[in-house]
Amino acid sequence: MTRVRTVLLPPALAIVFAALLCAVALLISGDSPLTALRVMITQVGEGTTAIDILNSGAIYYIAGLAVAIGFQMKLFNIGIEGQYRLAACVAAIVGGTLVLPPVLHTIVILLVAMVVGAAWAGIAALLKAFRGVSEVISTIMLNFLATGLIAFLIRPDSFGVLRGNNISTDPIPPSGQFPGISFGSSGTLFGMVFVAALLGLGYAFLLDRTRFGFELKASGESDTAATAGGVNARRMTIIALLMSGAVAGLVGLPELVGRDFAYTLTSPQGYGFTGIAVALLGRNHPFGIALGALLWAFLDKSALALDNVGVPREIVLIMQGSVVLSVVVAYEIVRRYELAAEQRRVAAQLRAASAAPAEEVKA
Repeated sequence: MTRVRTVLLPPALAIVFAALLCAVALLISGDSPLTALRVMITQVGEGTTAIDILNSGAIYYIAGLAVAIGFQMKLFNIGIEGQYRLAACVAAIVGGTLVLPPVLHTIVILLVAMVVGAAWAGIAALLKAFRGVSEVISTIMLNFLATGLIAFLIRPDSFGVLRGNNISTDPIPPSGQFPGISFGSSGTLFGMVFVAALLGLGYAFLLDRTRFGFELKASGESDTAATAGGVNARRMTIIALLMSGAVAGLVGLPELVGRDFAYTLTSPQGYGFTGIAVALLGRNHPFGIALGALLWAFLDKSALALDNVGVPREIVLIMQGSVVLSVVVAYEIVRRYELAAEQRRVAAQLRAASAAPAEEVKA
């Protein structure tokens, strides 16, 4: 019961607080909170919204997993943004150049993206392990370097192709595309949604059922204690960031191989930073991250629906920001409450134990 309360209560409190805050903001702006809530709920069953939420949720989920792997080692990988964008760009270039059989072509694209993401994160990993450079600083700087490198790679005189007012890589042929599941007018579910689910299962198995997962969490709790137990903390730091980068390399793939089939200057951005918020919402737990990803995707889609009925779409931004902030506060409140409750239980047991000999003497 205590475990369930610790896991479920903080997110519930955070969502309630965010909803109340948005309701106050709506009342101040002269809009009805009930109208906004009705629009947000009913829009799920309209058009392609439900499928879009699942597709976006899968992207956010992969990004959240990439961040969570670093969090397990107390590493703050802010470079997810640069890692996935550079990985998607290089994977698009390779995928548009190679001629391979179906399935194999797609697998090669996925592997290239993972290798590029891991290699880009590996720079920060080596700096952290051998020079003590903060991964926060190095990954932020690498984000800017990735942006410049992408701009160079997709120039017309490099690997880019000028199409109207936009520049893109050569399109990935059908043999390299990842087919989805069509639901007719309701949209097409990305095939990479199932890859995201497999990643979540693999992440859960790695942490809870393997020695490596135990060493990863132990190193994150205390480098000194882990080293005393025979764990190479430096090696774990490098591996954790490499794994985080490899998963980050897949963030841009659902749209690349499932919809766009080319990388352009206008390809979506910002998923890496959203992944940080999603990982915080899910507290690094695979199931919690999934719920956080779906919630974030739902709120994203709600912005357009609210705008269509004259409700400020900025309300969604308020809710997203307040959820992230309040979930951190809520977890701390619940942690302190559980700690105080445990102290009371221990004190009661000690009093009972000390009273027992006195009762025996009287008898």
